[in-house]
Formats: sequence, structure tokens, C-alpha cells
Amino acid sequence: QVQVVESGGGLVQAGGSLRLSCTASGGMFGINAMGWYRQAPGKQRELVARISSGGSTDYADPVKGRFTISRDNAKNTVYLQMNSLKPEDTAVYYCNAQAHVYYYWGQGTQVTVSP
Repeated sequence: QVQVVESGGGLVQAGGSLRLSCTASGGMFGINAMGWYRQAPGKQRELVARISSGGSTDYADPVKGRFTISRDNAKNTVYLQMNSLKPEDTAVYYCNAQAHVYYYWGQGTQVTVSP
């Protein structure tokens, strides 16, 4: 069983920055793709950004140019640098890790952006 733990959320003013971290540990298989998703109140969970084990990245249109995803494969850790934050970025951010054919979720970390 893989454990996924996020950290780094918090409250920030619009225009500010936050950095989220997520580490995946345990399990029998190596970690492949990792990604960040978010869910705002009353909305469905949506992809924010994802990164393959080889470093290929994919971003949702609303965050392109503002967010950067990166990873440290040796630590099975993925980061999300969020700059120029907007109130509409307010959500619970979830980390997802793929191991073999299985996907694992973290418990989520709250990001709140005040106007």
C-alpha cells in the first residue's frame, strides 16, 4: 500500500505564492506519474498539473504560466510552485501517485487565496 502525504497549503493574499509538496512511500512497485488535483466547494475535482517519471509535464489551462510542477524521483516527491495566485485558485489540493496500475490519493491540503 502506498501512502501519499501532502504539505504546504495555507492562506495567502492574491498575487502571492505557495509551494506544495507531496511524498509517496511504501508499496511494491515504483512510482510512475504524479500529479496535483484540486476541488473547490461545490465543484468536481479537476487536474491542475501532472508529471511523468521522465519529467514530462501537463498543465490545466487556468494555471499555465503561473504554476510549475517538478519532482525528485529519488525521494518520490512532487512539488507544485504556485505563483500569482488568484481567489479562484482556492480549493483543497490533492496529490495523486501512480504505482503500476494503481492510483493513490493524499488527504488533501487547503489553499485559500484572499482578494
